[in-house]
Amino acid sequence: MENIGKIAALAVTAALCAVVVRRHAPELGLILALTAGAVILAYSVTALTGITEMMQTLADTAGLSPAVLKPMVKTVGVGILTRLTAEVCRDAKENAIAAFVETAGACAALLLCLPLMESVLSMVEQLM
Repeated sequence: MENIGKIAALAVTAALCAVVVRRHAPELGLILALTAGAVILAYSVTALTGITEMMQTLADTAGLSPAVLKPMVKTVGVGILTRLTAEVCRDAKENAIAAFVETAGACAALLLCLPLMESVLSMVEQLM
């Protein structure tokens, strides 16, 4: 990812600005941090295209069906979203909400993995 230098510079600059702004207006500091996070995520989206293509190539090579690959990708997305959301809640000094978000994310990840577990059990059943 060639944008990592830009992302690092943006992150450090935004963090320093947020520290200064929070002294006088804590709400604006949070908004600044959220805005910087959104811009960083936008830069990161370009990497997702390459990752998706590589995963599809690997799945085709290994002979994996989309029914196996799709839950994995969704689970990773839930994990990333859960982590980001919990950290934003912690940044806003809402630790309890962050804990609830993490619990909900774990439940969602387990739910998404059920079809994958079902496929694995089906394959094991066929082998027997």
